[in-house]
Amino acid sequence: MKARVMLMPLIALVLPAMAQEEATEGLREIPPDLLEDPHVREELAINEFTAPSISRIFDSLESLAPLPLGDHPRETPDKMPLNRADLAIELGFLIADGFLVVQVGELGKVEDFASQLTRYAKALGAGEKINRHAASLLESARAGKVDQLKKELSATQKDVEMELVTLRDADLAHLISLGGWIRALHVASGAVEKQFSEERAREVMREDIADYYSSIVGSLEPRIAERPSFIEMRNLLSGMRSVMLLDEGETPSEENIAEIHKKAAELSALALKREEGP
Repeated sequence: MKARVMLMPLIALVLPAMAQEEATEGLREIPPDLLEDPHVREELAINEFTAPSISRIFDSLESLAPLPLGDHPRETPDKMPLNRADLAIELGFLIADGFLVVQVGELGKVEDFASQLTRYAKALGAGEKINRHAASLLESARAGKVDQLKKELSATQKDVEMELVTLRDADLAHLISLGGWIRALHVASGAVEKQFSEERAREVMREDIADYYSSIVGSLEPRIAERPSFIEMRNLLSGMRSVMLLDEGETPSEENIAEIHKKAAELSALALKREEGP
């Protein structure tokens, strides 16, 4: 069932008033199970600007263990992207990788992750707060506190969002979440493909989430939304929604999951395709 159109009363912070109607047309509400406590989000002053929580995305993946992280390696490039949209989407991938290494128990990788997290957050203008999170991540990893690591990762995304909205860069907050979801979907669909069951398949066959991110990509400011890679991403998300949407009484199939996994790999490649310039 399609979600209702989402109104954004704070949109004037980002777009001129004349563009508000155009910018909000077609936007969908965040799937409720991907939202953190709305009262907490309201305290962060981001309200409707907030993007789906990467931590909530990963909560839904716990039932898919073991996650085949080794089948989907990703090295963070040494050279930082020059474009802020690319920085944001790669930061989303990075936060997702943080959840993945915690989920599979590879806590020895947290130190490198914390270092990369600091680099990206600083480049986006949110370095001061993220430095504190990075220190806490290292402390929790050394103590083997998995639950605390997940809380710190969730808080990291929230603090970056708050800084970006303050800087009138709400689009980038959405791109961080998009990057996290794409990375999660790629690994999760791979897990289901390796160990298929209808119940596990339903965890990744979420047409409402694909719908949401398709609308987000289409509503980004034109200099981002009109990039060829983003146009292709939106088309892929629309096609993925068709694969995920089941008729009444229909059950997920291994063919469905194979197609989703293929499209998730294509989405990953497009999302990580950089553009030169700020």
